[in-house]
Amino acid sequence: MGFVGEGSCSSGGDKGGCFIGGMKSLVRRKQVDSANSKSSSASGSSHQLAKALTIPHLITIGVGSTIGAGVYILVGTVAREHSGPALTISFLIAGIAAALSAFCYAELASRCPSAGSAYHYSYICIGEGVAWLIGWSLVLEYTIGGSAVARGISPNLAMLFGSPDSLPSFLARHTIPGLNVTVDPCAAILVFLVTGLLCVGIKESTMVQGFVTSVNVCVMGFVIVVGGYLGYKSGWPGYELPVGYFPYGVDGMLAGASTVFFAYIGFDSVASTAEEVKNPQRDLPMGIGFALSICCSLYMLVSAVIVGLVPYYAMDPDTPISSAFASHGINWAAYIITIGACTSLCSTLMGSIMPQPRILMAMARDGLLPSFFSDVNKRTQVPVKGTIATGLLSGALAFFMNVEQLSGMVSVGTLLAFTMVAISVLILRYVPPDEVPVPSSYQEAIDSVSLRRSSCSSSSDMDVEKTKIPAVTSGDSTPLLGEISVGHPLVEKAAAKLSYLVRQRRKVAGWTIMFICIGVCIVTSAASIVNLSDPARYALSGIGGLLLISGLIVLTCIDQDDARHSFGHTGGFTCPFVPLLPITCILINVYLLINLGGETWARVSIWLVLGTCIYALYGRTHSSLKTAVYVPSTHVDEIYETSAISL
Repeated sequence: MGFVGEGSCSSGGDKGGCFIGGMKSLVRRKQVDSANSKSSSASGSSHQLAKALTIPHLITIGVGSTIGAGVYILVGTVAREHSGPALTISFLIAGIAAALSAFCYAELASRCPSAGSAYHYSYICIGEGVAWLIGWSLVLEYTIGGSAVARGISPNLAMLFGSPDSLPSFLARHTIPGLNVTVDPCAAILVFLVTGLLCVGIKESTMVQGFVTSVNVCVMGFVIVVGGYLGYKSGWPGYELPVGYFPYGVDGMLAGASTVFFAYIGFDSVASTAEEVKNPQRDLPMGIGFALSICCSLYMLVSAVIVGLVPYYAMDPDTPISSAFASHGINWAAYIITIGACTSLCSTLMGSIMPQPRILMAMARDGLLPSFFSDVNKRTQVPVKGTIATGLLSGALAFFMNVEQLSGMVSVGTLLAFTMVAISVLILRYVPPDEVPVPSSYQEAIDSVSLRRSSCSSSSDMDVEKTKIPAVTSGDSTPLLGEISVGHPLVEKAAAKLSYLVRQRRKVAGWTIMFICIGVCIVTSAASIVNLSDPARYALSGIGGLLLISGLIVLTCIDQDDARHSFGHTGGFTCPFVPLLPITCILINVYLLINLGGETWARVSIWLVLGTCIYALYGRTHSSLKTAVYVPSTHVDEIYETSAISL
């Protein structure tokens, strides 16, 4: 009935067996964290987070983590270089693209409400190797992201005091002679303050983030209302241009959409708090959806106002909003806008640091990292040790390093996570795991259930021989078919054929998903590689497009697996338009990944190679699934019930 997840390599085993065992470790999948799986942990309640969050808290986390100071700069840069007055449409298209990932996150977050976010979903649906890379990439994302945000706060604070050099000396930036290193004490202090706040408790930190986010939203409301009034009085000069609404054409508008897409990164922070939500099946999808809707609406309204106040070619790329108001004689608005930029950065800093300890905790629970990170404080019910470690690392980077050059690495972790979440939705719908791991400590219950089911099967076979199907007769009572036993060879053959068809359908679906991913990679590479000749580009695009469209047709035609209805926690949100929506999501995210540039990928590769070494040396050998026993998913509840009764 079950089998050990990874065979051990004894001293007498050959290297081939060890290699096969090592490869198996990359694809072993964990069980959805549920009451059963959590109770099986020896540490039990010491690893449980506080159930304290509701929909308003989740909206606060989502909006606060998403709306950063970038919007105060992006509107100028993108309008000048790509979109022109069509910037609002660029934000709308980017918002729709982000919503595709949000739909996927919403389903998986409600089905698998546990800390870890995309790492957790990948571990359940794809395998341990991919899950490790996603978790490791997210650690990089939040570390670099938090440090970059912190270093952006001090210049904005200085502007409130009147000039870039007006901060007190103990907060101002200094350059260390001889080392050419600029230290930023203000950034480090802010990181440590946020770390201390996060250690107090999730509800308390969310309340503070809610206040800071409210100030930022009020500032954006000021821009929309006052800017709208100025535009109405002046006749919207930014829209009265001879070049029209699309000065760079549709291509420019789409290029602008791909740039502003990164302004929506942050809503996934909501999913990392899934274990702390009171009603995750209802609240998580609504929190993600409302947060993204609010962000998209604010972005569109602010961009519509600003590009209408000033012609796009006259915008200041560094301070587009302040300069737009100054052009209409309202110079004092710069102070309000700077306050909005500072509060948005502070809120984003909290949103960058908060998810990382929870991802570290999830990875430590699974044995891929030391148990130090899985400890949860009994009083505050937050992973205090992981939070402090995260704060120290982010604070050190913010103090010593100019991480702006590394900011592109933040996008890699996010886009990889978005891609794997979409793939996980396809796997969940068409080939959900039919075997799940159970700790080897339940071996006695596993054997008991196996014996019981074998006995029932034998008893049923004996009863089946006595069961008859009534004869089918014609109108004059003449038997058309004699009595047929349920155990008749024809019936058994039909049941076997049905089982075979189910297995074949799963096999076809699995291969189709793989070919879709290959087709996406080929199409996006052909579209992105600049030096590719036209014949090669067309040939690759044709091959990739054929794989992609064929896969979409196959998945649309075959039935989704019935086991999806009982996978994880039921009763939550269901992603619509499957398989089209997840496939489109994969296509968009992979295209953006490839276009991040070779320099960014070279830096990320170093981090991923380091992570691979850590996994090979520690994670693979300490994984909680190393000695797990895999059993049919339909037997899991019975095994846990049997174990509970025996205790």
